[in-house]
Amino acid sequence: MTSTYRPPRDDAPLVVFDFDHTLYDGDSGSHLFKWLIERAWWRVLLALLVAPVAGPLVAWLPTRRAGISVFVWIGTLGVRGRAALDALIDRYVIEHTEAIKARLLPVALDVFHQHRERGDRVVVATGAPPELARAILAFVAHEDVPVIGTLLGPKLGGMGALRHCHHAMKMTMLRAAGFAQPIEEAYSDSSADLPLLHAARKPVVVNPKPARVVMFRRVLPPGTPILNWGCPGRAGDPAR
Repeated sequence: MTSTYRPPRDDAPLVVFDFDHTLYDGDSGSHLFKWLIERAWWRVLLALLVAPVAGPLVAWLPTRRAGISVFVWIGTLGVRGRAALDALIDRYVIEHTEAIKARLLPVALDVFHQHRERGDRVVVATGAPPELARAILAFVAHEDVPVIGTLLGPKLGGMGALRHCHHAMKMTMLRAAGFAQPIEEAYSDSSADLPLLHAARKPVVVNPKPARVVMFRRVLPPGTPILNWGCPGRAGDPAR
């Protein structure tokens, strides 16, 4: 059953959550694109052929959008328009509801609920397609909040990333969507979200990679919480 919350006041604190490895254990976009590619043997073959080039592009920040776009394009060849892609995303979420539900982090959802119960203005900003996070939150977690995410559009018979909601662009897209007020709290696992964490009055690092903890402690204000919300293999102090 969907929870009901009072609408946020105009002056309510703005709270921003990342999605992957923050509310969701894993990379939701990669899980979706893998499913899209595995729909046909020829897509799998094509992905294997381009992986030696596209894979390293994904791993390097300046070329990440290009690398991701290659795999998105392979998974969406023949998909005509955003409406058709959104229908595929909804189908993926419905068919994998139980597996997705198991990846949503209960501690993270509790914190998410607490902010909504307080009347905070809560928004999710993710590198995944917004329809994916929106569908997961609606179908699986029964939450309805604004979602800002990577915009996909037609490209050479398939779909590609037009605007990657990542690093500084995430802040640009939040502001463009009307979230121009100061950010009270921000939750993220990723060093790519340092622009978001720096912009928040109260940054909170959750489920970081172990190798990133020292860096977060160095570049964020003293006393910034670094927590683990139940994400296996990730660092952070245990949630209380």
